[in-house]
Amino acid sequence: MGTGASRNPDSSSHGGEEREENLDQAGGQLYVSLKMENYKLKGELIPHVYGSVPLVGSWDSSKALSMERESSSMWELSFVVPPNHETLDFKFLLKPKYNNAPCIVEEGPNRLLTGGTLQGDARSALFKLNGDEVLEYQVFIKADRVSPFDLAASWRAYQENLQPSTVRGIPDVSINSVPDTGAENDSSSATLELDLEHYVIPAPETAVNSGLIYAANMTETPRSLTHAGVFSNSEGSGSVLQFYKDGGMLGDRPTAIKEMEVMVPDPSKLYSGSGMVESKSVGTFSPLQKQDGHRGLFVDRGVGSPRLVKSASATTFSIDLKLDSETKNAMPAAAGAVAAAAVADQMLGPKEDRNLAIVLVGLPARGKTFTAAKLTRYLRWLGHDTKHFNVGKYRRLKHGVNQSAEFFSGDNTEGMEARNEVAALAMDDMIAWMQEGGQVGIFDATNSTRNRRNMLMKMAEGKCKIIFLETICNDERIIERNIRLKIQQSPDYAEEPDFEAGYRDFKQRLDNYEKIYEPVEEGSYIKMIDMVKGQGGQIQVNNISGYLPGRIVFFLVNTHLTPRPILLTRHGESRDNVRGRIGGDSGLSDTGEIYAKKLANFVEKRLKNERTASIWTSTLQRTILTASSSAGFPKIQWRALDEINAGVCDGMTYEEIKKNMPEEYESRKKDKLRYRYPRGESYLDVIQRLEPVIIELERQRAPVVVISHQAVLRALYAYFADRPLKEIPHIETPLHTIIEIQMGVTGVQEKRYKLMD
Repeated sequence: MGTGASRNPDSSSHGGEEREENLDQAGGQLYVSLKMENYKLKGELIPHVYGSVPLVGSWDSSKALSMERESSSMWELSFVVPPNHETLDFKFLLKPKYNNAPCIVEEGPNRLLTGGTLQGDARSALFKLNGDEVLEYQVFIKADRVSPFDLAASWRAYQENLQPSTVRGIPDVSINSVPDTGAENDSSSATLELDLEHYVIPAPETAVNSGLIYAANMTETPRSLTHAGVFSNSEGSGSVLQFYKDGGMLGDRPTAIKEMEVMVPDPSKLYSGSGMVESKSVGTFSPLQKQDGHRGLFVDRGVGSPRLVKSASATTFSIDLKLDSETKNAMPAAAGAVAAAAVADQMLGPKEDRNLAIVLVGLPARGKTFTAAKLTRYLRWLGHDTKHFNVGKYRRLKHGVNQSAEFFSGDNTEGMEARNEVAALAMDDMIAWMQEGGQVGIFDATNSTRNRRNMLMKMAEGKCKIIFLETICNDERIIERNIRLKIQQSPDYAEEPDFEAGYRDFKQRLDNYEKIYEPVEEGSYIKMIDMVKGQGGQIQVNNISGYLPGRIVFFLVNTHLTPRPILLTRHGESRDNVRGRIGGDSGLSDTGEIYAKKLANFVEKRLKNERTASIWTSTLQRTILTASSSAGFPKIQWRALDEINAGVCDGMTYEEIKKNMPEEYESRKKDKLRYRYPRGESYLDVIQRLEPVIIELERQRAPVVVISHQAVLRALYAYFADRPLKEIPHIETPLHTIIEIQMGVTGVQEKRYKLMD
């Protein structure tokens, strides 16, 4: 049911009253947010708000304020209330956005908001339609008191962020929120003659799976469990593998790597001949030869040029041309700030901080596995060697898939021992992988008791740092949806033909867990409370420090499970494309202009019911021109979406680079991922500047169309498809093709449309 706003819980105390009085004296204002949610929308009727000053100044329904669609089911209206009008008398009504009839006012008394507190009981909005039909909306009312200083600071930050840069004279982000409805949008050569499915083309074999994916199946394959030389993938099929004598699987273990001996310098002696060496290459730690009684630390920053190695005596340089991009180590492959922060963490933190274990905690059907899969994908994309270990996968391999709810009962001693055993096996595997060079392990299980978590902490002591990630959901609708998805997708119920029988068994399993569940209160932890919808919720953190844990918290704050499509496409063919020149800022060719019109038709047809969608482009004119034909959607320009900076090679053809700069041409050919154009960028640099874009794409609840460039789209696509960094420069992103990424509770699926040959 609907919920009403209330003041800060501390406001009843002396301190709360004092804060409120100070805000009133400073001219504090109420920031009010009204939201309405309904999954069964009725025709073209749009929620509106009308009432007393200062909403519209009268009870005239023709002057009611239209609420804006936040998602397919949520409508929102926010406004600031001046101090002299803190008593709001209002109601909700339904009517067409641009007409005054029909107009249907909600049932019941007026809603009264006094000083930010809702008077009376919170209730849903009920609308009587024709006959006896009643339409119900859930109502969410929130009021926060904001000082004028905060408001001014927010506006100043907004203005500063949109100021043109001193280099290119354009802002980092600019927004055209008023669509150009007069844009020319028809052409006999640019219409979509047939249904959209006519343009569907097969995605690459290595692309995102187009079917439903059970996230646990994508996790690390257990290396410590064997069964007569055959590993069952818990989907009925098996694959024959060879095993090590210790039980590990040959097909799953990487080539043995000689352990590197790296001495981390004493921070107090970093500037006194510690052997710290700066170079321009891959983004790794490498040991140096012993010189002058010191052991050196090599910091590799992600630039494709020979390693310049400075001796500990700081008097000579030598050149090391051995580039081993596959070497496992604890350093991320990304460059710049990411690598610098990782270096700092390694030098200043204790030994176990070099490896991080994110241990999931939570009842079943709370989104643990999906959250773990998203976090794994994000960290891998940033260049951190990350693996997802799912204990359920271990359990199914060792004990089979036909375990009833009784197996998960707290009173079942044998079942408890069996589950602790497979958890310990998974933890052993994860720690062994970390000792081989892995950086972040995601340990996915319920881990619902303190005893289980204490066992894991003892196993990790001195080997890795543990952060518990607890997922809590109180929304019964989401829990019910997740349970049904579990029955449909989990291998635990693959052999149960009766859905209702599987449903009853899982509910009983859930009851068994709830009886023994103990929330996390120990160690370092992150609690995600009702975050899955992306509409409010809480993140609680305890004893969290360091660069990487901070990035993880930031990512989790912005993630949710709201299904929505993201459309990725390159700009239409440019004049420089025709000439074979890289970079530049040319306009579109005739073919590119046709694609812009076809794309506009496609977007209009594909997103016709998604009026909260937006179009994102780079600041280069070929993407802006490609988007110009698309009317009805706000357009946002990001400098972060600009094409990879080719530096001194900008405007050249590859043949010209090969002829005039043969060394650069060969360096790029050997390692396109890490190669940095002189005075330009590498793919790793592009990934780093795209992180804010990824965070914003995760945060969005509405569809987004991204019109950008080849290198940029390769990097974005690699994130969603969870492709290894080394594959990014070779991902297929052809012109005049739309890649639709569907994000939702079942993971990520892909569909491709080719609008032109």
